Amino acid sequence: MSLSLAHQNLYELAAQVSVALRTRNRILAIAESCTGGWIAKVVTDIPGSSGWFDRGFVTYSNAAKSDQLGVNAATIAGHGAVSAEVVAEMAMGALERSRADVTLAVSGIAGPDGGSPDKPVGTVYLAWALREGPIRTERRHFAGTRDEVRSASVAAALQGVLDVFALHHS
Repeated sequence: MSLSLAHQNLYELAAQVSVALRTRNRILAIAESCTGGWIAKVVTDIPGSSGWFDRGFVTYSNAAKSDQLGVNAATIAGHGAVSAEVVAEMAMGALERSRADVTLAVSGIAGPDGGSPDKPVGTVYLAWALREGPIRTERRHFAGTRDEVRSASVAAALQGVLDVFALHHS
């Protein structure tokens, strides 16, 4: 898929997230690592996003994850920054440090290097948390260039917001 088509798809997903949040009177906050603010950029491309988007945390370094989101350094040391445990703590930290009702978090290895046998390039962990519900985490693997992995991560994160609402009928 061309990157411009991918960008159009991201805009359409963000527009769907906008409708889902507005109709439920919910507020979103985002905690991003490997996407570097791309999710926040996409959601703020939607006119009126100030009505449903509170803030984004770009926590690229491990120190930023701890300082800004309260991720426990022991969790990072024990599981790695790219793990279900860390994205769950990122999502909870975003809930605790915002006025959001729903958060999403993403951490991954976009490449072209940095992978390992257990976590190859393209490995991405995502989490979604509702203030009144459980945290959902997911491990995904995306093939392609750095931009393609990051774009697919943005799409998966946004789709996950829609899925969380579908699962919780809120």
